[in-house]
Amino acid sequence: MPTFDVVCKPNQVELKNAVDQSMKEIGTRFDFKGSAAKVEHADKEVTLYADSDFQLGQVLDVLLGKMTKRNVDVRFLDHGKVEKIGGDKVKQVLTVRDGVPQDAAKKIVAQIKASKIKVQASIQGDTVRIQGAKRDDLQTAIALLKKEVTDLPLGYENFRD
Repeated sequence: MPTFDVVCKPNQVELKNAVDQSMKEIGTRFDFKGSAAKVEHADKEVTLYADSDFQLGQVLDVLLGKMTKRNVDVRFLDHGKVEKIGGDKVKQVLTVRDGVPQDAAKKIVAQIKASKIKVQASIQGDTVRIQGAKRDDLQTAIALLKKEVTDLPLGYENFRD
């Protein structure tokens, strides 16, 4: 039976490149001279540092612009709250989504079942596998998900006949 997987995986290489380019721009911009503004990328999170809330917003704008130029969807980032870290300095942790969250996976399965397309959807860890008898049904399911699910940057991979 033909199948495919619905996933939510960012391109980690492009994300790292966007962070590196953001750091380079922050280092050369006049309004960031002499400030502690920086962007750090760890395994599944990006941390922004700045001297004030306004400057933190500027750093975030630089990062989002670089991500957009490198074709990394900005919906992969979950914005945490702004924290004070001594003196007047602030930081914000942005969590990178990796995998379809469980509640979103349940919504995807429910939408597939409600659409009456002749396919079966099942949750397998952090992916949703969709299988059907015809390839056309699977393509209809992909079109439905692209139209209905707008809050997650979904990817479709592992397409098999």
